Amino acid sequence: MSDTATIRLLLVDDEAALREPLAEYLSRQGFVVTQAASAAEARSRLRDEAADLVLLDIMMPGEDGLSFCRHLVETRAIPTIFLTARGEATDRIVGLEIGADDYVVKPFEPRELVARIRSVLRRASRAPSERVEDEDYLFDNWRLDPLKRRLTDPEGAVVAISSAEFRLLLAFLEHPRQVLDRDRLLDMVQGREAHLFDRAVDNQVSRLRRKVEMDSRNPQMIQTVWGGGYMLAADVRRVPAEAS
Repeated sequence: MSDTATIRLLLVDDEAALREPLAEYLSRQGFVVTQAASAAEARSRLRDEAADLVLLDIMMPGEDGLSFCRHLVETRAIPTIFLTARGEATDRIVGLEIGADDYVVKPFEPRELVARIRSVLRRASRAPSERVEDEDYLFDNWRLDPLKRRLTDPEGAVVAISSAEFRLLLAFLEHPRQVLDRDRLLDMVQGREAHLFDRAVDNQVSRLRRKVEMDSRNPQMIQTVWGGGYMLAADVRRVPAEAS
């Protein structure tokens, strides 16, 4: 992802007065930008061409950004950055919960957005080494397909996870029953780019627990090791990937 000219962005915002100048600015920065004025148009665009990252407004007529983000998480492994208004704090939190990777608050400095885009893409492209992509992870009757980034629960239902939650879960699965401290998790999951939250790892662990624990307030699978960090308290094995 170091060559910006190869990075394809899908910019989804119903406000042409913001969308068009922003698309022009991002194009000048070397990105390939496709515009959509609605979630419906964005769905159509994605059927015709791929995108490396989606920039997504929350408040849009018709299907809103939260619903479209949920669709992206459930069907595609595309990092998403929300473009939000100042009064949408609750929506921003919900957006992160359902799978967005980051957000910027309008009005924003375009250079900050470019920095966020590059940071999210660096994290998304950072993958653990020596991974066999045609095998799934089985743990406590859960299943993770690392190639499709698809998590299924013990009943076989797909559970939506963000790319950040995927990287965190994968780190645990590759080091089961090992205590991983916060610094090591930061290095494994997102390097030293945790600029959003001082307690970025704790926030991500909390979100992941809400997806995989029966009771996230009394976690049994992802355990806190006081003074040490976190540990996946489950046996993990690799099995052939399921057919699509």
